[in-house]
Amino acid sequence: MESLFFISINNYRTTAGKTVSLKLSYQTFGPALGNAPVVLVNHALTGNSSVTGESGWWNTLIGKGKCIDTNFYTVLAFDVPGNGYDGNSDNLIDDYKQFKARDIAAIFALGIDQLQITELYAAIGGSVGGGLVWELAALRPKLIRKVVPIACDWKSTDWLIGNCLIQDNILNNSSNGLADARMHAMTLYRTPESFKHKFNRTLKQPGLYNVESWLDHHAKVINDRFQIAAYKMMNQILKTIDITEGGDNFLRVAEQIESEIHIISIDSDLLFKAAENRRTYTELNKIRGDVTFNEIKSIHGHDAFLIEYKQLQKIFEPIFRIHDLGLLDQKLKAS
Repeated sequence: MESLFFISINNYRTTAGKTVSLKLSYQTFGPALGNAPVVLVNHALTGNSSVTGESGWWNTLIGKGKCIDTNFYTVLAFDVPGNGYDGNSDNLIDDYKQFKARDIAAIFALGIDQLQITELYAAIGGSVGGGLVWELAALRPKLIRKVVPIACDWKSTDWLIGNCLIQDNILNNSSNGLADARMHAMTLYRTPESFKHKFNRTLKQPGLYNVESWLDHHAKVINDRFQIAAYKMMNQILKTIDITEGGDNFLRVAEQIESEIHIISIDSDLLFKAAENRRTYTELNKIRGDVTFNEIKSIHGHDAFLIEYKQLQKIFEPIFRIHDLGLLDQKLKAS
């Protein structure tokens, strides 16, 4: 964590009316800010700002010579406030229900301002990170050239909200809340077909199925590296994605976004259903022509955006073509 930096966000008023001051942590990879187009990468629920490097959770796709090439792009990644990655318990957030996804996007926007970034070449993220991409695009419709939300949508559906409530109840009521919530979540991140493919009712030892051992392992890992306050906060953000803020018309909000929009769905996703993403794409095509839709084919469900790297790379290639950067430079100089 030697490259973790901090921005002070003072007296931010949440949508629920609470005034907070906090430290926003972030990392950058590739050329120094101001020397290359910036790609913002948002992490998922148990992720963090370490998106590349030896332990980076997306280092298959981001790095020198890789699809998002840090020879040519500056990659910026924030930690969602309260995710606990900085190791400072003082920065954990107890009153997590005072925050919504819109607040996190607004805090990211304030951080971008303090870093004196006036344009993002792209903003990309999976799951709740992709939801925050939608929120940032709605909040700052001129900021991002390419919006790339993956395994998410512009809103949390009733199905997702219901499952987030179950997660919240487990976290608050179970004697082993963090581990139990993680085991429940892992069954939603995958699919029955994925479990059959991986385990096929095999035994780890007499009386213990491999699927049980696998879930126990993930429960132990989350207990070792995560904190329950962080899980509660991230679950709350996942529950509250909604670029219309519960009232406005989606197309009226979306038509203000000046970015290209590249929607990436997963055909077997149980959390953010592919049908919802296709509906979003169909609706957007009624009002604009700069929207694409790609679907990852996988038996592995929601987690496929962390598994199906070859498919993601193929989808990313036209979005992050290096030769387009010359055209971008010409446009910037012309403007």
